[in-house]
Amino acid sequence: MSGPLGGLDPIAVRRAVEATLTEDLGRAGDITTAATIPASATARLVIAARQPGRLAGLQLAQAAFAALDPSIVFAAELVDGAKLAPGAVIARIEGPARPALSAERTALNFLGRLSGVATATAAYADRVSHTKAKICCTRKTTPGLRVFEKYAVRCGGGANHRFGLDDAILIKDNHIAVAGSIEAALDGAKAYIGHLVKIEIEVDTLDQLDRVIAHGGADVVLLDNMGPDLLREAVARVGGRMATEASGNVSLETVAAVAETGVDLISIGRITHSAPTLDLGLDVAVA
Repeated sequence: MSGPLGGLDPIAVRRAVEATLTEDLGRAGDITTAATIPASATARLVIAARQPGRLAGLQLAQAAFAALDPSIVFAAELVDGAKLAPGAVIARIEGPARPALSAERTALNFLGRLSGVATATAAYADRVSHTKAKICCTRKTTPGLRVFEKYAVRCGGGANHRFGLDDAILIKDNHIAVAGSIEAALDGAKAYIGHLVKIEIEVDTLDQLDRVIAHGGADVVLLDNMGPDLLREAVARVGGRMATEASGNVSLETVAAVAETGVDLISIGRITHSAPTLDLGLDVAVA
């Protein structure tokens, strides 16, 4: 989040925005705007929040307007990560009316979706702020939007898990079953990767955890679907020898109790896959 518009890769932003505009404009462009708005018309518009939340996605919103007309001025009033109150002005837009109106939905779709993810993340992060636990995302993201949704998680006060299958090893139950054992899976992982790649392994019983501890080949252990009592015992058994991560059906009602067990991380898929879009609107500025 460097600067008011964010710190996303501009190439990734441009590609995503162009693909979305192509989808929206179709074969003939915005025929409604072309039919009703004179080519010479200009407009002054504002994007404002219609409900409370956390802001994310300004860079994508700005890129949507710039893609259709670089002369459109997009002036952000807030920064990504800012708390939103109903009515808060997020950005002011001024320039040629036709491209500004045609870019509206693409800009709001990105901004509303990512602000929704940031808002959902912030709700969980607030519940565990009295502990050391960090709220993490997962790979349960919207296809094609992962890098943006993971950015939105950071805007909401969360942390990122691995971005894909290529940046860390996460040994899950199916890997263990096919490999033959916890030990075989860990041995294979250690032999395969370099010293800079982290290894995480999933367990759902204390007996499995004891085998992971005895092996010593993991950097992180994922404690799957354990209640608070089991989690507390698991954290005690690990004793700081590796990072601990809790996962599995964690809700806003249960996340504080999970965090209070002493785990380092809590991964929650619903902050991305089930986050509601934040209600934002674009309107003509009142003089």
